Amino acid sequence: MTGSAAAAMLAASSSESPPPVSRYFVKSFGCQMNVYDSERMGDVLAADGHAPADSAADADIVVLNTCHIREKAAEKLYSDIGRLRKPRADGSRPVIVAAGCVAQAEGAEIGRRAPAVDVIVGPLAYHRLPALLRAAQGARAMDTDMPASPKFDHLPARRHQGASAFLTVQEGCDKFCTFCVVPYTRGGEASRPAAALIAEAEALVAAGAVEITLIGQNVNAYAGGMSLAQLIERLAALPGLHRIRYTTSHPRDMGDDLIAAHAAIPKLMPYLHLPVQSGSSRILKAMNRAHTRQSYLATLDRLRAVRADIALSGDFIVGFPGETEADFADTLSIVAEVGYAQAYSFKYSRRPGTPADTMADQVPEAVKEERLARLQAAITAGALAFNLASVGRRTQILLERPGRKPGQLIGKTPWLQSAVVEVPGARIGDLITVDIVAGHENSVEAVPVSPVQERAAA
Repeated sequence: MTGSAAAAMLAASSSESPPPVSRYFVKSFGCQMNVYDSERMGDVLAADGHAPADSAADADIVVLNTCHIREKAAEKLYSDIGRLRKPRADGSRPVIVAAGCVAQAEGAEIGRRAPAVDVIVGPLAYHRLPALLRAAQGARAMDTDMPASPKFDHLPARRHQGASAFLTVQEGCDKFCTFCVVPYTRGGEASRPAAALIAEAEALVAAGAVEITLIGQNVNAYAGGMSLAQLIERLAALPGLHRIRYTTSHPRDMGDDLIAAHAAIPKLMPYLHLPVQSGSSRILKAMNRAHTRQSYLATLDRLRAVRADIALSGDFIVGFPGETEADFADTLSIVAEVGYAQAYSFKYSRRPGTPADTMADQVPEAVKEERLARLQAAITAGALAFNLASVGRRTQILLERPGRKPGQLIGKTPWLQSAVVEVPGARIGDLITVDIVAGHENSVEAVPVSPVQERAAA
């Protein structure tokens, strides 16, 4: 194998011998990047002759693709390993692969704490998974290398099926927020060449994708020979591709051309996830976010000036070291001022190796819990208000999956709302013109304008 750390053997071998390998199951934790990586690990294993299993219980290989952003996400890895290491009725157990950002950051600790793990592989090296599995037949194999040659140069063709697809355009981060481990687990910002992305998008559309979401740790920092706005413009010219989205963005990289693209490119959906993390400029400085409350709000004003109906989403951290009640009040007030369609909120979680981990004035857990509850109540109220304000809109939804009740289908509006609808004869991947007739906290209800479906492939 190539790479300085590829298939490095740890001194400790697995406590149990894994069975012959034929079926795999990949479980994903965390963000959209992990969802994409899990899909691509499946592609790698399928290209090596393995077949997908419906569940971990049916699999000979179980890949746990981990997230390292929050402590509880890391603990889920060890909980799953504990279940998987127990022998099945026939005495066997699956080959256990610890993958992703926890594997990258804590590979040696995983080996010490979970001797049942057979393979440890980081998010930049999973294209080597088949070779690692073969090496693990004798002892545990580990690869947490960050190779100079990007993994995308070695991945097989995608096997994606579905109306919506993720497309990774950028990985890594150069921002070094004081709370975040991403620069240490995913490396610096790196963009894929535009030509490769266009070719992959064409293949996704040919396989049935109607909507593509461009993803990256800092997707709007994309610089693969053109800007993100220019890439979106190129993708919008693809026949059969009807919708384009992107996530996750950083406020400091919202350039004029990207803002203008929201007005100029009809296929770019009127939705933006733009994390702010705190409404307090004092806390934002301590977080090393490189923006203030005022500059963030000014960016949103520029967006709304070109696309008045844009739906906004954000991320928030409560209980960052030194956060006072006044700082938290600033967070509540920015939620009210912006009017988020949806948002994600978390308690600050100490991550070893980050500057915030050693900061003074760590906020007590009980205070974080209480603030999170208040923030989530405000976010929920805002989401309900946004969905209620949508009642009476006529729009298109993209049907993505069956609903809970017979005959129901769930689609996505341009503003990323889940819309429940009943359309006899409709199928996944259809674009349906509907009227929104009711709004709830997490969804809207819609009725078709006519019984005639608008096939996305048409």
